[in-house]
Amino acid sequence: QVQLVESGGGAVQAGGSLRLSCVASGTIFSFSAMAWHRQAPGKRRELVATAASGGATNYADSVKGRFTISRDNDKNTVYLQMNSLKPEDTGVYYCNLNHAPSSRVYWGQGTQVTVSS
Repeated sequence: QVQLVESGGGAVQAGGSLRLSCVASGTIFSFSAMAWHRQAPGKRRELVATAASGGATNYADSVKGRFTISRDNDKNTVYLQMNSLKPEDTGVYYCNLNHAPSSRVYWGQGTQVTVSS
């Protein structure tokens, strides 16, 4: 059974930085694609960044050049480094694991990020 434990959320002023971490239990991490999603109040959840099992990454246009997703397969951990934060980045950030071989998807509990003007 896979559990995702997130940390690193908090409050920061515009222009500041935060680093989110997500640690996955179990043995399937290295064979899974990882992603970060976020949901602002009153808005639909949106994809922020993805990291394939081999390390290839993709980003939403709104965060390109500011956010960096990375993973450490030895530690079963995925990170989201967020720089030059803007108020529109405010929301609950969710860690996601997609294990294609078993067609199973897992979600973290979410961590709040608040960016003030």
